[in-house]
Amino acid sequence: MNQTADRATAIFVARAILGTVFFVAGLYKTFMWGPVAHARELFVIPYADTFLPVWSLWLTGVIVPPVELVAGGLVLVGLWTRPALLALAAVLVLVTFGHLLVSPIDSLFRFIMPRSALLLIVLLSPAEADRYSLSFILRWKRHRNAEVAAA
Repeated sequence: MNQTADRATAIFVARAILGTVFFVAGLYKTFMWGPVAHARELFVIPYADTFLPVWSLWLTGVIVPPVELVAGGLVLVGLWTRPALLALAAVLVLVTFGHLLVSPIDSLFRFIMPRSALLLIVLLSPAEADRYSLSFILRWKRHRNAEVAAA
């Protein structure tokens, strides 16, 4: 393998793992558990005694599952990757803040830090190096069609 293919493969693996983790979490929380149950069990009940307003706990808890589902799916296939990564980064920052309010720091190392590391790897990788993504394929196709049209 050459260096370009190695880089593309590394980006693909990091993106595919990260996308799968968030997509499956969002799938479970959205369709199997339900956003309202997710909000109640993971946001409202654990954080009700904090300074956070209860309405914000409900709102956040209901919004997180579909964000994880959609953004995770987009990252998985490599379409609109940057905006999807930014949405997932916001979820990670939010969850980090919440965990630090009520939980010991070890929860950060089991869940948040590995996801954050993968997210940062993909986010810092040049988009044009992500050759095994839907965005790259669509760009290549548009470029090829433009060349054919110009010929």
